[in-house]
Amino acid sequence: MSFNLSSLFGGTTPDGSELKEGQLAPVFAALDQNSRSINLSEFKNKSNVVLYFYPKDDTPGCTAQACNLRDNINTIKAMNAVILGVSADDVKSHQEFAEKYQLPFSLLADPKKEIIQKYGVSMPLVGIAKRWTFIIGKDGSIKKIIKDVKSSTHDTQVLEALRLLNP
Repeated sequence: MSFNLSSLFGGTTPDGSELKEGQLAPVFAALDQNSRSINLSEFKNKSNVVLYFYPKDDTPGCTAQACNLRDNINTIKAMNAVILGVSADDVKSHQEFAEKYQLPFSLLADPKKEIIQKYGVSMPLVGIAKRWTFIIGKDGSIKKIIKDVKSSTHDTQVLEALRLLNP
């Protein structure tokens, strides 16, 4: 019997592959905290996408990460990017989290973990997403994958990646 650690801790997509920079980003649609359907394809040829995955609404690390991005939203928007947060929490939880911290970007509900699995960020043992960020270019391809996300300085990591897209 073989034992695969990545199957326990995530990091691979449902077909067993790992997403890489340069690949087309897997498309998805999900409801945000306002029950509005958000489809990744709506941003193609229009704006870059900061797709960040996080474990759980209203926990210390996730709150620090979301508020850090919130506080720098204007700089991120000026770099022609939108922010989409994804966790396995439902629409109601996202709504409460977004209202509590005045988050000006979409938080996508993924209770069935379909997006989380497509992007290979699932932590199956605990049923939540890893804290990873994908920078997706206007062309729909993954430009940067940030695996070592720092909650309190995530904006710096994101802006550095976006600067490479907007020299």
